Formats: sequence, structure tokens, C-alpha cells
Amino acid sequence: MITATNIELRAGSRILLSEANLRVQPGDRIGLVGRNGAGKTTSLRVLAGEGLPYGGDVRRTGELGYLPQDPREGDLSVIAKDRVLSARGLDQILRDMEKVQSAMAELVDPKELDKAVTRYGKLEDRFSSLGGYAAESEAARICANLGLADRILAQPLSTLSGGQRRRVELARILFAASEAGVGAKSSTILLIDEPTNHLDADSISWLRGFLKSHEGGLVVISHDVELLEDVVNKVWFLDATRGEVDLYNMGWKKYLEARAADEKRRRRERANAEKKAGVLFAQADKMRAKATKAVAAQNMAKRAEKMLAGLDETRVADKVAKIRFPEPATCGKTPLMAEGLSKSYGSLEIFTGVDLAIDKGSRVVILGLNGAGKTTLLRLLGRMERPDAGSLIPGHGLKVGYFAQEHETLDHDASVWENIRHAAPDTQEQQLRQLLGTFLFSGEQLDQPAGTLSGGEKTRLALAGLVSSAANVLLLDEPTNNLDPASREQVLDALRRYQGAVVLVTHDPGAVEALEPERVILLPDGTEDHWSADYLELVQLA
Repeated sequence: MITATNIELRAGSRILLSEANLRVQPGDRIGLVGRNGAGKTTSLRVLAGEGLPYGGDVRRTGELGYLPQDPREGDLSVIAKDRVLSARGLDQILRDMEKVQSAMAELVDPKELDKAVTRYGKLEDRFSSLGGYAAESEAARICANLGLADRILAQPLSTLSGGQRRRVELARILFAASEAGVGAKSSTILLIDEPTNHLDADSISWLRGFLKSHEGGLVVISHDVELLEDVVNKVWFLDATRGEVDLYNMGWKKYLEARAADEKRRRRERANAEKKAGVLFAQADKMRAKATKAVAAQNMAKRAEKMLAGLDETRVADKVAKIRFPEPATCGKTPLMAEGLSKSYGSLEIFTGVDLAIDKGSRVVILGLNGAGKTTLLRLLGRMERPDAGSLIPGHGLKVGYFAQEHETLDHDASVWENIRHAAPDTQEQQLRQLLGTFLFSGEQLDQPAGTLSGGEKTRLALAGLVSSAANVLLLDEPTNNLDPASREQVLDALRRYQGAVVLVTHDPGAVEALEPERVILLPDGTEDHWSADYLELVQLA
């Protein structure tokens, strides 16, 4: 169980949450919702014990599994499979068993051999008590359902993409949560932030089923409406305007209906009260003209003020970033070409011999199953990595803008202002401040380290950097991830309007439809084809 009492959360001097009382207990499946920057990710970190509240107290009992938006820490030399198994301590036991087995094969002294056999027996008993080989099989099943193939599980974390690492972390906490076994109730509380990012349609469908049947408690942040509709039985709405959390003890559909009815009631009550208060204020103004009625006029005005002060606040419409991609710089007919691009990590070949030509103003989508190398190809085109073979041929006037799904283009230790200044060193200060304002960054938030921003805020900052770049070739890797619906629509509208060339990687069919692509590159083979609507069905699966 998690109990938070009188919690106050802040970002600088901005109050995200004030005097909130929250509880997560077995059977709760809570959707934590609100606009980007409302404090959802901060709230989840505090509940998980990864951050401290500005005020109040958080108490935790029992096991919990936490999936942050951006898992960057840990030993990257660990094999992916061992990372998943470490959730129950099985990885170390298996390594110890292998060491003892090797020693037993070499020992000739009977006493030493007996000690080794005894040691192996104890390890095997411990392994069995934690589920043994059945647990290994369960871990493999969870990984497979999340799109983690055996070849990926055999690799060190350092060789995996950000999306693959995130799926490994998700598999790890789900494996821990399934420890009770089939038919038993799990007591693990899951705190997960945007779990469907980087998952294909089949994996998302499986995840919905897993979370819906989980009985140990769940708090999930997600912009996946279908997941919220299918899974949650309670909703916490963080209101960024009021710095408060509204608690709804109901499922997603009923929550939407209740919130709409609640806002309608608040607006109606405020309109009626403002009308009555207006009459009182007008009457008080008339009475003030007579000295004998000055006190009565003052009392009447106070009554009107009290009437307005007692009202519930109506929800102020959320501000939305005004996103417009840059006016592309002048360039030649084919600003970017690639010949024979190949990439491997160790003995694992990602793709080989990929050729492509990005013409001025062209629209290209890269498709392929998870792990096929979509992000890797985009990173090669953006010169974030070097190919093992092949070359990039820049055309006349090439200016590339790269949006990374894991926000690698941001300096997480630098402030918001330092990041945008680095992206556009020659742009005037006032112009950059105006640009950041349109992306909803202003005041002291400009001094906030980028690493402390929410996922949606990081996306907005990275997009602001693109806007300032005057790029004529945009390389976009999952640009709609972590965005609330209103901000996502702004990105889609910007895609429709942009006049330069775009190379897009996405699981979002809406982003592909907005792009209106002309060509598709299919990985790992690197086959190029004219775009047709038939490929749209592959977008969510790829």
C-alpha cells in the first residue's frame, strides 16, 4: 500500500500539487491524467520513492515496481535477460550455479567435490523456491509478448536502443509482479509511466490484458485512451491551473462523463452567482452616494465578494503549444543521399546495404518490426552514429533537423534556456524567448534543468529546437510520444504544413496520415516502395 498525506509538489516556485491525500491499495487501477507539465511524472516519482515531496509524507508497504519514462541509469554491461531475471534474484543464482558446475567438472579431491555438490544443492533449492525454470519460462513469455526476441535478450543493455531498454525494464517489473504464480494474487504495486511507448499493437493488447488482471495495485500515466478505458477503475486528474488533484472512484468512461457534468455545474453556478453579485455591487455603488447608507453599501459589497469566493473554480482551458516546423533553408534537388549503409552491434547484424535518396520536400516513412533498425537508420542519417559500411552524401544546402525519441539531442544537465541557445546560437535572445513562450516555457522554467522536465515537456523543448533550426530535412523518431491529445494535434498540423523533406519513424497512424508519405522504406532489407494505404495497417504492428 502507498499512502500520501498532505503532499505538496513544486517545480521551482510553481506549485504542482497542494495538500493532496492519495492512497494506492490492492485492487486499485488508477489512471493518473492531466496535461503535459501538470506534474504527473513528478507525482509518480514521489510515490515510487525516487523523489521527495516539497511537503507532506509518503508511506509505502510491500513490493512495488516502477517504470520511469526514461530509464537511463544502471549497469549497461548487464545482459538483457539477466536484467529481467534480476527482479527475483534469479540472475545471480543462475550465475553461481554455472560457476559451481564448472568447478565440479574440474575438482578431483573428493572432499572439495562434496562441498561443491552441497553448495550446488543449496543453490538449486533456492532457485526452486523462487520458481526455478518455470520462472525462467515465465520471464521469457513476458519478454516475447513485449516484442523482445531471444537475440535481443542475449545482448548487453549498452547495445540496445532506448525503446528496447525500456521494454526490458517493463518486462522486469511485470515479471516481478507475476511472482505469485498462476491463480495467486500479486501484492506488487505497479507505478508505470507511458508503458505503451515503443510497443507494437500486439504488445499493447497483451499489456492491457496483463494490467487489467493485476490485483496488486496500479498507477498508470498514459495517453493511450484505449488502455485507460480498458484497465483503470479510478482516475486521478491533476489540474495544473488549480494545483489540485480531483479523485474519481470510477472507470474511464464514467470519469469523462462525470468531469464534463462537474465542469458544466461549476460554470452554471458561477454564472448565476456572478449575475447576483453584479446586482449587489451595482446596488452598493448607488448606496455609497448617501453617507447614511455607506455602511450598508459596504456590507452589501462584502456579501457579493463572499458569494463569489465560495464558488468552486471553473477549469481554465489548458494552454497548447503553438508548433510550426521551420521554414526550410534553400537546398538542391536531392539534399541527402545514402549508399550501402550497414550496421551491426557485435555479431548482431541490424541491416545491410541500404540505399536511399531524400529529395527536396519528399515524405518518407520507415517501417519494420521492433528491432529491425528504424531508429538506428535515422541516427545514421542524422550522423548520431557511424555506419559500419556505406556513406552519406550531403547535397547542396543540406540542413538536417533530428528529433530523437529518447531526447538524446537535449543536454539533460543544462537548462531549458541553455538547450535552446545551443540549438540556435545565432538567433537573437528576444526571438528565442518568444519561441520558447509559444512552446509554453517562460519565467523561471527557463532555468530548469532539462532532465527534470516531464516527457511531454522534453518533447516540446526538442521540437522548439527543431523550429529554430531552419532545417530542410527533418528526421523524426516517434515525435508524438508523451504528448497530450491537444499537443499531438499541433504536431500533426505542423507535419501537414511543413514544406521541407521528412523521414518519419512512428507507431502512430495519425502521424503517417498527416505526413501523406510518398515512399516507404522497409527494414531490415531496405526495400523501397511507393506508399499505399495498405501499409497503414503495418504502422502499429511495426
